[in-house]
Amino acid sequence: MRASPSIAPENADVVYLVLDDLGGRLGRTWRATDEDDTDRDTLIRDLLDGQYQSPAWIVAFNAGEGWSRDATQEIADELRARIAGDTPASLQDFLDRYPLRSTAGPAATSRPLDPWPGSSPDASGV
Repeated sequence: MRASPSIAPENADVVYLVLDDLGGRLGRTWRATDEDDTDRDTLIRDLLDGQYQSPAWIVAFNAGEGWSRDATQEIADELRARIAGDTPASLQDFLDRYPLRSTAGPAATSRPLDPWPGSSPDASGV
């Protein structure tokens, strides 16, 4: 039997995607982005430039290595470190939802992905 080709590019790096809350009837959506604009630096720049209305969740993955993780907190922490002066309005609620992690003590580890941001095992009935 012939193996299927991989969907991951051979030079796959970490890809970052944003679940953006567009509000009202539009709700939450995974924002479309160009393949070349899914790296961490571009994500941070786009967030600071107000390219997202109300980021709700940020996922990092590397299909070539077979992993994914919730990167929301680490991106929130990095945004705080890069913001000089007033916080952009598009990021205020996001940063309020993800307060600065304490840096005293052991480094925080990434948590596995939730089935859906804000969900809990009890709510899903699992």
